[in-house]
Amino acid sequence: MGHTLLQKVWQAHTVRELPSGQTQLFIGLHLVHEVTSPQAFQMLRDRGLAVRFPARTFATVDHIVPTDQLARPFVDDLAEQMMAAIERNTSDFGVRFAGLGDAHQGIVHVVGPELGLSQPGMTIACGDSHTATHGAFGAVAFGIGTSQVRDVLATQCLAMAPLKVRRIEVTGDLGPGVGAKDVVLAIIGRLGVNGGVGFGYEYGGSTVAAMDMEARMTLCNMSIEGGARVGYVNPDEVTFEYLRGRPAAPQGEAWGRAVEWWRSMASDGDATYDDRVLMAAEEIAPTITWGINPGQSVAVDACLPPWSAYAEADRDAVREACAYMGFEPGQRLAGTKIDVAFIGSCTNGRLSDLRQAAQVARGRRVASGVKALVVPGSRAVRLAAEAEGLDQVFRTAGFEWREPGCSMCLAMNPDKLTGRQLCASSSNRNFKGRQGSPNGRTLLMSPAMVAAAAVEGAVTDVRQLLS
Repeated sequence: MGHTLLQKVWQAHTVRELPSGQTQLFIGLHLVHEVTSPQAFQMLRDRGLAVRFPARTFATVDHIVPTDQLARPFVDDLAEQMMAAIERNTSDFGVRFAGLGDAHQGIVHVVGPELGLSQPGMTIACGDSHTATHGAFGAVAFGIGTSQVRDVLATQCLAMAPLKVRRIEVTGDLGPGVGAKDVVLAIIGRLGVNGGVGFGYEYGGSTVAAMDMEARMTLCNMSIEGGARVGYVNPDEVTFEYLRGRPAAPQGEAWGRAVEWWRSMASDGDATYDDRVLMAAEEIAPTITWGINPGQSVAVDACLPPWSAYAEADRDAVREACAYMGFEPGQRLAGTKIDVAFIGSCTNGRLSDLRQAAQVARGRRVASGVKALVVPGSRAVRLAAEAEGLDQVFRTAGFEWREPGCSMCLAMNPDKLTGRQLCASSSNRNFKGRQGSPNGRTLLMSPAMVAAAAVEGAVTDVRQLLS
């Protein structure tokens, strides 16, 4: 009987089985940022401990960084304290840090892949829920809490419960204007925000095989929104070509040996899964959320389901979402006016995302009354986009071109909604207050869909503009 990639990676990194039934798991790569690490480093100091494997740890700053100007000290005193803490901690403990001004500064889930730190067959941990992003490389990657950040810094190990594996196969060709963001929103919409609890998601099928690495990262990024602990794609030639020549990737003769091992870690053809889900790419349309969790979504050309479509147990949650958002079952969202458009985040702040949005923005203007931001996911993405002239496309269209960071994905920096503003966002969460205002509202969608909403001033089917 064959094994899944998750099972192979788990076994390769098992130190021992614990009496609790958990596994003591060795962590191959630990990614660190400024928000969940200060207390962890302080706990090391309190115990007189060092970072066990500094070479397996990489830090950057992303969540609290202002994206309009980078003058120090930051206006937000707490943000300045966090910034000073990570600068001090990484220096004192000998951890590589891509700080402000570093060529590799940016969102941790964008920078890790760019440098080739994220590789097949790895276990990867980070004090951030969207660490599943790195599963696109055939890694088992997951978010952890601050006390676990401490544990990995001190021991390079974690106590983890084994996971079941659900294989999600998407087959066929995606239509025009449909991308990885639409696919993952469709998956979460079908399986629910709790459907993946206790599972790792393995994404496959011809649709996924045809995706480039940046699309696969978007797909894996939002696994956590569906309740899964991890999400991954089996490594293949697309993976290897992406990694080839990157700074942290194996070089010379080591490259061939690495590829051979990476290929062996892919799920076996006769692997057994705890569950399988099949989806047809042709049935997926540009998708947007309408509610207050990522599972409350609908195709842009469809109406919200009527009350009768919901189970009685779900209707209270639907009523809450509709009351907060100001929508009703049966309503069509196309044409709904927006106030803010945000393109960026660890989900959709990569170069290919900016290219897709620029394709829509080119030759058009942001609608009157709409505030539109484009925030590259990293310094490298920003420079690459500028080299292609994408920044000028956005600026000419009336978008603000910003410095790299998490920006309006979450309310930990100056980029925030105010009042009841409605935001078309390429980020990953539409929770109440997620974007900074207790009454602010978020519609999740692809970067191309956000650009379409920005120039039209309202929710728009991007296919109308692309045609």
